[in-house]
Amino acid sequence: MTALEHSARAGGPVLPSGRIPFPVVDEVARHCLQEEEPETVHIEVHLPGRLDRERLRAAFTEALRRHPRILMREAPGRWYRRRYEWELTAEPDVEVVGFPAGGRDALRDARTRALTTAPPLTLSPPIRLEVVAGPGRVEGSEATDAVGAGRRPGTTTGGPPGTAHGTVLFLTINHTALDGPACLRVLATAAEIYGGKDNSPAAPPVRTPTAPQPPVETPSNWSRPARVAPGTPEPSPGNGMLVTELPLPHRPKGSPYTVNDQLMIATALTITHWNREHGAQPRPLRITMPVDDRPRDAGMPIGNGTRLVEVPFAPEELAAHGPTDMPALLHRTATRTRALKSLPRPQLGHGAALLTAPVTPVAWRAALTRGLRRAAAPWTSTTLLSNIGRIPYPLDFGEEAGRAHAVWFSAPARMPRGLTVTTASTAGRLHLALRWSRSLLGHGDGAHLRDLFEHYLHTTEVTP
Repeated sequence: MTALEHSARAGGPVLPSGRIPFPVVDEVARHCLQEEEPETVHIEVHLPGRLDRERLRAAFTEALRRHPRILMREAPGRWYRRRYEWELTAEPDVEVVGFPAGGRDALRDARTRALTTAPPLTLSPPIRLEVVAGPGRVEGSEATDAVGAGRRPGTTTGGPPGTAHGTVLFLTINHTALDGPACLRVLATAAEIYGGKDNSPAAPPVRTPTAPQPPVETPSNWSRPARVAPGTPEPSPGNGMLVTELPLPHRPKGSPYTVNDQLMIATALTITHWNREHGAQPRPLRITMPVDDRPRDAGMPIGNGTRLVEVPFAPEELAAHGPTDMPALLHRTATRTRALKSLPRPQLGHGAALLTAPVTPVAWRAALTRGLRRAAAPWTSTTLLSNIGRIPYPLDFGEEAGRAHAVWFSAPARMPRGLTVTTASTAGRLHLALRWSRSLLGHGDGAHLRDLFEHYLHTTEVTP
């Protein structure tokens, strides 16, 4: 199958020139690029053993060839062109896999690069894989680390407790072109090629059928939502990040709600508590939630494939959250999220599809999009919760390197949201990444938000 045939199968129209027009999500992101806060997605995968450099390079390059939609670059064009276009390439333009020097600060430095330096769109592919020989997990650590100037990192995970070996894979993605689940699919293919083990996705969890629920009154999406109250901003631009490992929240067997609903409530209560501490007036919260309906097998469409829905919460819903209130909040949230997921909706809504129609030069649409983004900032959702869920692939790199025991993701955190919460679960543990705009929060703020999140996640562990 050629790259163009694969692209067509993945749902991307192919122009007579052999190029692929930017989909709506890609075009809007391209219009709004900012050098100070690059739109990167960061994925880090912790393995207990070590990897052979040349063997990994060969495996990852072969994985790119098996998913040719990832081998693309932005095609050059004149200012009056009607659309941006992706140009597919047969081979990478650059060496994708790098091996930075190790050392005590290697993990922190790799995370910093993931937040500050985006792979260029003009070189194929717009991703970067860095392989860090980690110091291993410190026995008894909480697997917590913070990234940014002015603060030393905490302990990080890199191998089983008590060992000083391990490898951490850092995959940095230009979010204008690709998203995290798509690139994780490519990494799973690389693991299968490298280790010779089956890395097919596990079957999705079976949900217990629930009886139809009566409609739940949903707060209006027309009111201006709460903003995350400013903490202690830092003078340097860009994003900061903190990662931590937590126990998966307990959920009674047969519960009508999911772990995602528990994470949604923990996020809402965390921000409500934070805003109350900082003197902000109670306002409705809206939390953006990516929904990914793509299959996870080798035929998964590669690109930006999630659609965004917004989950609203009224202030009075979050004012009381004791043991007697939590079951009702969990059930209400579950009903609300199920209803929102089931609604057919374009990835960014009908307005974005109209805004990106190729009827005027793309440069004119870019200026209009940036202006509308600034004007709509007060109505932008409060935060984004991206729950990847259980990592579906073993990510098994063979006997020497082993199987992934921790996987973190982080999503961009530009203003006006200024804070994103990204979660994934691996080996029965929850891996949480908080990422924030430094113009809104500092590292002490990130640590406090992590503590609040852990507390409120625990409060969702109710008995029937």
